[in-house]
Amino acid sequence: MNTRQLGRQGPHVSAIGLGCMGMSDFYGPADREESIATIHAALDAGITLLDTGDFYGMGDNEMLIRDALRGRQRENVQVSVKFGALRDPSNGWAGNDTRPVAIRNFLAYTLRRLGTDYVDVYRPARLDPSVPIEDTVGAIADLVKEGYVRQIGLSEVGAATLRRAQAVAPIGDLQIEYSLMSRGIEADILPTCRELGIGVTAYGVLSRGLLGGQWSKARGEQRDFRSVSPRFQGENLDRNLALVETLRAIAETRQSNPAQLAIAWALSRGDDIVPLVGARRRTQLTDALAAANLQLDAQELARIEAAIPPQAVAGARYNEVHLSHLDSEGSAH
Repeated sequence: MNTRQLGRQGPHVSAIGLGCMGMSDFYGPADREESIATIHAALDAGITLLDTGDFYGMGDNEMLIRDALRGRQRENVQVSVKFGALRDPSNGWAGNDTRPVAIRNFLAYTLRRLGTDYVDVYRPARLDPSVPIEDTVGAIADLVKEGYVRQIGLSEVGAATLRRAQAVAPIGDLQIEYSLMSRGIEADILPTCRELGIGVTAYGVLSRGLLGGQWSKARGEQRDFRSVSPRFQGENLDRNLALVETLRAIAETRQSNPAQLAIAWALSRGDDIVPLVGARRRTQLTDALAAANLQLDAQELARIEAAIPPQAVAGARYNEVHLSHLDSEGSAH
């Protein structure tokens, strides 16, 4: 597994990271034993970056990672944690809290659940409109000085917010959706990251399974996150699945599949971009890891991008309620 530096001043991590969210939340039931086996397989394959959030399964995901890392060398793994999203007993959402006092509280619980005395990257999951980003970043910077956090990250913020944050303390990376079907960051956010020396951890590289090549209209009836995602609804789904078939035709010329091509494309976008794959099973992981060895030349990349032009993708990447909480989609963008 090749490595990439997470930001100009950040650590070297595996070129592909493992997103652990689906092992605890949002995508239907998961198998705990298979989840731990998948994390073990990822570590054995050279993946060092594990991404989680303290609200994934209300802390369950952090405890899952704790159990998976038991007996492993902690210093060989980078754990990235998102915080701040508030949940309620019905599994609903209640906004975000990134006040400095709340950050210290969230981290105390995270450290206990993970069974560690530091996290490698700590980031607010979303911008809290009631708290200046300077206060949030300053509070995490204090935790860096105290040794509880190694690097400050951000998630789904726009270019203006990135600049304000970087003026307070070095930002290691921005976690944001980036895929063949979600290329909005290329206009302003990605150039700003590169100007400031901020890395990108790209989630959603398979557009929540659409680009995996195995989705169908019948599967769309599952009651998970995708049941409220615009890209999985009605005619939008028909149009998007047609795009994936175009990608499949290109993949077959390389004895590959749409998922591998989508991941390889994300890897090709720059050494400052680390795609996160949300594999929940070892079979998915093995398939995704094969993309790391898939070298695409300029002509192939052009064909892939022509197969899924951004303007042809049907539906927004989140519904209107979720989009309203994304600074990356707002005026700061």
